[in-house]
Amino acid sequence: RPWLKTRGLLALRPHLQCRAMGAEDEKKDVEMKEEAEEKVKEEDAEMKEAKEEEQKGGEEAAEKEAKKSTEQETDAPEETRAKVGPGVVGLSATDATLNVMPTAGNKLLMPLTEGGFQYLLAGARATAGVKAGRYMFEVRIVEMHRASDVQNNQQGKVPMPRNLIRIGLSEAGSSLILGDGSSQSVCFDSEGFVIFEASRKKVSQKFGRGATVAMVVNMDEASPNANTISLFKEGVRICEPQAIPEQLRGKALIPTVTYKNVTVQVNYGPRPLVPLPFSCHMLSCAAKADVDVTEVAKPSDGKFEVVFPVGLPEQGYFDWVDQFLEKHPEYIELSDRKILEWAAKSGLPKPRPQNQSNDKPAMDLGVPQMDVPSLRQILSNIAPTVCRNFIVPELKANLIAKERKAALSKFALPGFKKVAAVVMGEPTAEFKARVHEHILAEKQSKADAEKKKKAADDERKRLFAEKRKKAEEARRAAKKKKDGDEAQEEEVKEEEGEDQEEKDEAKAEEDEAKVELTEEEKALSFRKMRFPDLSDVVLAKAYADFSLPSQEEGFDEVVCHWGSEAEASKTLKDWIFARKMTQRVEDLQPGDAFKEAWAKWQKGFQEWRKLQNEWKDPAKRKALLAKRAEAKKKEAEEKGEEPPEDDPDFDADLVDVSSLETILDVGNGEPLFANFVYEDWFLLSTRYEIHLLLHHFKKDLNDADRPSFTEKDLAWYYNRYFKKGWSLKNFNAKDVAGLVELIQDTLAVNEKTSFLEPVLAEDATPEAFVKLTEEARRERQCRVDAGDETAELKLPRPNPAQGRPAAPGGGGA
Repeated sequence: RPWLKTRGLLALRPHLQCRAMGAEDEKKDVEMKEEAEEKVKEEDAEMKEAKEEEQKGGEEAAEKEAKKSTEQETDAPEETRAKVGPGVVGLSATDATLNVMPTAGNKLLMPLTEGGFQYLLAGARATAGVKAGRYMFEVRIVEMHRASDVQNNQQGKVPMPRNLIRIGLSEAGSSLILGDGSSQSVCFDSEGFVIFEASRKKVSQKFGRGATVAMVVNMDEASPNANTISLFKEGVRICEPQAIPEQLRGKALIPTVTYKNVTVQVNYGPRPLVPLPFSCHMLSCAAKADVDVTEVAKPSDGKFEVVFPVGLPEQGYFDWVDQFLEKHPEYIELSDRKILEWAAKSGLPKPRPQNQSNDKPAMDLGVPQMDVPSLRQILSNIAPTVCRNFIVPELKANLIAKERKAALSKFALPGFKKVAAVVMGEPTAEFKARVHEHILAEKQSKADAEKKKKAADDERKRLFAEKRKKAEEARRAAKKKKDGDEAQEEEVKEEEGEDQEEKDEAKAEEDEAKVELTEEEKALSFRKMRFPDLSDVVLAKAYADFSLPSQEEGFDEVVCHWGSEAEASKTLKDWIFARKMTQRVEDLQPGDAFKEAWAKWQKGFQEWRKLQNEWKDPAKRKALLAKRAEAKKKEAEEKGEEPPEDDPDFDADLVDVSSLETILDVGNGEPLFANFVYEDWFLLSTRYEIHLLLHHFKKDLNDADRPSFTEKDLAWYYNRYFKKGWSLKNFNAKDVAGLVELIQDTLAVNEKTSFLEPVLAEDATPEAFVKLTEEARRERQCRVDAGDETAELKLPRPNPAQGRPAAPGGGGA
């Protein structure tokens, strides 16, 4: 034995020490000593481990023998009834998630492990469901995959464990993901738990790579373990029989496998990989009477269908898709919302409900590799390679010809029939009835939640009142009886009466918990969803390109489900026109003409402000007047006339503003805007900016159907053109009507369309707006002089502490 050699080395230690002839020899001797001692320790550990393994093996053998002696399951009698044929029972080629990669004649199941698929569970069902008798099937983890969870040095919340397998039973048409909280399946997992609905109970030991695990389904009513499922590892029972839930009894339950990051071998028979302590028929040898074989309906024309629903936002699109899938469960949905549902069933956290839409829900799951387009790309590459029926509910993409063409190209193989399902117009009575059911269910859910909350509040109040009552009774008992026993008895009776009234009221409120649809709700054809079908940004950019599909695009068939093609076309045309009236143009850019006019205005505006400041300065005013007099003298000399003299009684406020040839001189050298204060300059700039915005919006958009926009988009377009914010608070106005009251000479609102409209023509000069501002100032001043204090205009100014100058126009905070 190796350890004897090491003991021999230790025995030679004295002789080795005698040979020490120097420092070098001593060093070598120490090293040899340490090495020998280390080997002794290692060999002692190996011996101890070997003994433990031997002891453990003996215990397992004893346990196996004990279990065999106490096993209630008995050997299965020879089956004399007709059996299912060879190859009938196996893994279904059509009842599996798209990340199931079967190989070796469907006996090995491999997963996808890149682009986010390493976090998604894969699931596959057998082709037969057990409804009677006792049968078994086996699984074995052949290999475990170690996919990287890190991208750009970001870990995220990775669901654990990374490698997982679940084996169990599920109903036909139910979720392929076992353990997702559904009441339509029950399963064991490799962590040793049995799972049904939200219940997860530890019942067995873990199992991993290389272990053969058998699941026994016992539906034999004559057996002591009837209606149970059991788990065996390497032929040894590792859990007590677990009862099949009542909700699943009496149904054909299909063996199902769910797994992640493992390659699984599945064996349905005819022979087990590892025998059990008792003989048990394999599923592939089942009696015909005991199983329901799932028959896959093949398309009559040999082609599988790919349905592309085409509908309008907020008009029942996703409700129609859900109803279609209820009627046709054999179709697989390819969409972002289905990926999100898949991720949730796989244990990934739900994204925050922000910037959500039903068409493109937020995919921020906290795991970097789940948030990249590679997952969608892989799915779109896999789907056309499998023989399945698909439905592709991409709301925006299916409304745009270019994106429809790209989607159709992925299913270019001859084995697919491409169908466009148009759902526009007046929906069917059946669809409306289902919508009303959803609305009623939502109302009932809200009412139940409110009722539950109120009941909890009432219970809390009751407990508090009861506690207070007991305290009061204790206080009374301690207090001397001043008012006599009779008065106390009457008071107690009165309180009991009040308690009874409260109970009667609570019972009446409980009876009123049921809700009904109002007449207005009954008239609805579509319901309002929690999130919009399309985000405002996406809708604004895309709606103008919406169109109906045609066979010329590559569709084999175009079906209109809610009326004729002409009705659908009219519905779409009217919808786009109505949207134009209300939807802002996200990609609109100011034209060169606007930029030129705006630059010219800014330059002139600054010159006027400078001139006003000079006029207010006595020294500079004197210089301005001297310059003006010199100019008049020179002009008169050129004409051969005497220079005119200024009227000393001239009153600038009496000048007719509209008759002025220039705003720089009203007749005595004073500019028309000499008396402007902050409010006047602010409104002057607003007048011209609104005028410029409305005219150039029409010119830049060049759409006869949309000459302007409504109040809700004023701030957005103002920011797009002038690169500054807009706020009605700067005008002390609650809405545009308040602004119109201030600048009604420039801005109006169309009563029919609610569009904002300019009052002046496009060629109105900047000077015209100065005149309008001066006329408005004079009118307000006259009213103030007459005693009307409401005419005085005081607008909020930017806070000087913020270091910002007063912003002309509607811009500002």
